[in-house]
Amino acid sequence: MSSKYYLNYLDELESEAIYVLREVWAQFQNPVILFSGGKDSIVITHLAKKAFYPSKIPFPLMHVDTGHNFPETIKFRDDIIKELGVNLIVGSVQESIDDGRVAEEKGKNATRNALQITTLLDAIEANKVDCAIGGGRRDEEKARAKERFFSHRDDFGQWDPKNQRPELWNIFNGKYFEGEHFRAFPISNWTEMDVWNYIKRENIAIPSLYFAHEREVVWRQDAWIPNSEFLVLEDHEEVVTKKIRFRTLGDITITGGIESDADTLAKIADEVAGMRQTERGNRSDDKRSESAMEDRKRQGYF
Repeated sequence: MSSKYYLNYLDELESEAIYVLREVWAQFQNPVILFSGGKDSIVITHLAKKAFYPSKIPFPLMHVDTGHNFPETIKFRDDIIKELGVNLIVGSVQESIDDGRVAEEKGKNATRNALQITTLLDAIEANKVDCAIGGGRRDEEKARAKERFFSHRDDFGQWDPKNQRPELWNIFNGKYFEGEHFRAFPISNWTEMDVWNYIKRENIAIPSLYFAHEREVVWRQDAWIPNSEFLVLEDHEEVVTKKIRFRTLGDITITGGIESDADTLAKIADEVAGMRQTERGNRSDDKRSESAMEDRKRQGYF
């Protein structure tokens, strides 16, 4: 009698991601997980925990702290580091500003998002990181759709979409010259819906920001931007209280929320199933130009 073992689609995605994570550990000397406190980096961390169980995750987490984070995100980051018992590397954008490495933007729509590039590349160089593992997915944005699982960066930390390694038959080439490094994206083939279904199945803890709750917000650039000490209001803008949740997390100054009643994982999954706009559609940093994301990636961004 023959027996067959069937995997559902989440099992297949999980297996693929774990394979990529193990390949990173096998091919690189000093990898890190880029941890933002968002759902994708949380899923990557959960997958890494599974990939190397019963040992703990064998590489540190790296967070680029812009100084404009949601307080809930920082608390979640600190809690998960304590729970997992792994090391945390923090690159500070404020320190980059204080050291004159970057200049802070001014004006109504000022953001520290692009300033992360210098801080990230400095942290990668200072810690001799040869592979930074991220939670980028191809369905998020057209520039990210061009990524490979192993994404090569030159000695300036820059990404050239025309100079990436072929990945035939799931064979990954992590060889690099001195000064170069790689980014790895284990959940490249996942969709937002896959992520939420996986979080629900695995019962993964996530920041409260993803659940609908009352919050002070301002309507700007077709999204509800959270009120904060960093937000410069114009005369016509009014702070109101709405039941808001966030589909993606970034700086508190650029992350737009949506009106929602989804306060459980099941409700979020149902809501996402009916969405017709990408989750980064409410990120004001991506609205600066048609190629905003790709321009930042070419300079060394995520």
